[in-house]
Amino acid sequence: MPDTAQQVPHQSADKLPRVFYRLALGDALSTYGSQLDLVALSLFAYEAAGNALGTAGYLIIRLTGGLVGGLVSGRLVARTDRRRLMTGCALAQALALVVVALAPVPARIPVLYSLALVFGGAAAVCAVALRTSIPEMVGSERRARANSLMASCRSAAMVLGFASAGVVVAWAGFRAALLIDASSFLVFAAVVLRLPLRTRAEPAEQPAAEPADPADPADFAGGTKRRGSRWQALIVLRAAPVVGAMAAIRLLDAFGSAAHNISLPVFANQHSPGNPAALLGMFWATWAVGNLGAQQLVSRLLLRRGIEPGERAFALGTCLMSGCFILVFTGLPTPLFLLAAIGAGLGDGFTEISYTTRIQALADERRGQAFGLLASAENVGMGTGMLLSGSLLALLSPLTVVGVSHAVPIVLALGFLVVVARSRKR
Repeated sequence: MPDTAQQVPHQSADKLPRVFYRLALGDALSTYGSQLDLVALSLFAYEAAGNALGTAGYLIIRLTGGLVGGLVSGRLVARTDRRRLMTGCALAQALALVVVALAPVPARIPVLYSLALVFGGAAAVCAVALRTSIPEMVGSERRARANSLMASCRSAAMVLGFASAGVVVAWAGFRAALLIDASSFLVFAAVVLRLPLRTRAEPAEQPAAEPADPADPADFAGGTKRRGSRWQALIVLRAAPVVGAMAAIRLLDAFGSAAHNISLPVFANQHSPGNPAALLGMFWATWAVGNLGAQQLVSRLLLRRGIEPGERAFALGTCLMSGCFILVFTGLPTPLFLLAAIGAGLGDGFTEISYTTRIQALADERRGQAFGLLASAENVGMGTGMLLSGSLLALLSPLTVVGVSHAVPIVLALGFLVVVARSRKR
């Protein structure tokens, strides 16, 4: 199906196309597969290598693939059929999972490490292509509602993937778990391939010049001529410095995310030595409630009033999320612990919707590069966060590691909020 497929008529001015819900469910299924294979392959690497270095090596290579995928995705979504690009990335991940599952025991580690780049890179490119295409699929005025729906489905799938990974691996084994993962990507590829929604703006619809951004003083006109050059990311940052600021915050936020993900098992063993898994499960389930609640708040309190989440919502959501994650590690009583977990999920979901909606306000030819830049920043932050946080936990308490890691994005987000407010006044 060509990239400029016939647009399905919208149901109403404020509702999403019905077929978009099919895409959201397909994306949720592939997200479930991603979380399931992340856990399964991490355990697979640990058992095959016989030590924790096997898991660390796999995760680092996978994050490197995500970094590379983010860097090249801007050019790919600008020059390639986005529908086929998303389909190809899903099929590549499915094929890689099948190869790992069928690899003989002596070749497992070399094969896994070789294909870790495929897992990380294909996931990053597919995510950038999907986010870039959403305004064309549903209409620019509905992109916040679409992002809210996608974030909710994705969050539920993430929690389900993490919660069921251990059960699936223990019950069915690594090989069956990886084949189940592969099937989720095949379903997503089929959904995208048959989706009757346009993924790219028509040539006649491309704006000659994007309206001035209140936080973007520079002009992009000089950069469009060099759109295919290796300096494209710098051109985007020069034309839209707010994107660079958001990328920096996302990088540090990903660093904080790595810190709390690594610190949570340590914290759970310290505060619930009898059953640390129960504490972790309770935390992530409560976090999911808050994350899903963000979708309801955006839909019911903002979009119905004609308010679209933007830069300020992004900054405030980052502060709420990071602040609540710090509170989680302070040893609060159970009711307050759960309240902090809900706040962390709420801020996380609200930030995801806000920054995605804000970047999608860029012109179609710039959108992919901006999302690629953000994807690379997140992978850099997550990778360095895993390495440093894991080392610091041997010397410092989980509260100290998480507190420092999340305090930095709070400070940067507050500074960003001040700059945006002053810019709007001018």
